[in-house]
Amino acid sequence: MGRIVFGVILGLILAPLALLAWFQWGHVPVAVADPPLPMERSLTHEPLNARIAREMPGTAPIQPDEVNLTAGAEVYRDQCAACHGFHGKPSSFAAHMYPKAPALMEEHKNSHVVGVSDDPPGETYWKVANGIRLTGMPAFKDTLTETQIWQVSLLLANADKPLPQVVLAIVRGEQPAAPVVVAPPAAKPASKH
Repeated sequence: MGRIVFGVILGLILAPLALLAWFQWGHVPVAVADPPLPMERSLTHEPLNARIAREMPGTAPIQPDEVNLTAGAEVYRDQCAACHGFHGKPSSFAAHMYPKAPALMEEHKNSHVVGVSDDPPGETYWKVANGIRLTGMPAFKDTLTETQIWQVSLLLANADKPLPQVVLAIVRGEQPAAPVVVAPPAAKPASKH
């Protein structure tokens, strides 16, 4: 009986030490090209989904009208398209990210779902506002206004529906961002010397 207890205690001590050594000596698959750890997807997605379900806001405070969809498309073009691509123009580096950044303006294979249009807008709002650790998805709550986050969330929720032509042009990357115009400095008044 003493040997069994000793074996259990030894196992409880050695297993964490072996895991720590595995981490310390750099054998953990951390490169994008490495194969995922066993159960990695479920270990990361289950707590993420539970947290989103607990914290995501309910109904959007704005409507998915042409003004808000256009503004959402402009936010998408300026903040999201680099990783998630334009409609018909995938990101050049999304496939080289881990996990791969989803194409938010394209239909899923064997489905009419476009990007995350099957998710409630509140879920997308939470992801845009808070970001997702270890994915490359940044938190925009300090960069975008609450209205802008809702606008892009409503755009993505409605990406599988007919969109106004101006919105389609923006999400296809056909309409560039307006140039930023900087006013020249005001002339200094001449001194009276």
